Amino acid sequence: MADNANSAYSETEFWFNMQTGEVEVGKQTLALYRIGPFATREEAENALEIIAERSAAWADDEEDD
Repeated sequence: MADNANSAYSETEFWFNMQTGEVEVGKQTLALYRIGPFATREEAENALEIIAERSAAWADDEEDD
């Protein structure tokens, strides 16, 4: 059986708050200001870069279609 602390941590969602530029654990602010969820704090810290990369990949895919 999994340890409760590890189980709870694995279910934790990290969000990037665009208004403050801070990472939040769980839904602390309005959805309007949040990007996520992300599985790790590091991913949330890099939210803007991740979104830019995904947008570029989607644009490339659309051009290929």
